[in-house]
Amino acid sequence: MRSPLLVFALVTACASPAPEFFGATRHEITLEGIRFVVLHKGNAAEVIRMGYLGRAERVPVAELMLRAVAETTGCRVLPGTVVTGLPGDTGEARMRLACPAPTP
Repeated sequence: MRSPLLVFALVTACASPAPEFFGATRHEITLEGIRFVVLHKGNAAEVIRMGYLGRAERVPVAELMLRAVAETTGCRVLPGTVVTGLPGDTGEARMRLACPAPTP
């Protein structure tokens, strides 16, 4: 029989997209020693911080999440569109993007 703790550890070790991001392009980036997974689909993105951080270590994460999205997608995050599961959450966020038009 599998240990529930082992199953929980395996599930939390991976970045699973929200249903609206199934089929999205997946990017991975490390900024200032913090790993992020960015899922990009159309004019929207979801960013997931990987790994545990203590309270003091989370201070720069919100800005790093926006930077991770911009650097991996080439798009600009639209102001006022960042949504987190919990207010101030630094583990996951979704946002709308302004992406450059494709070149012919």
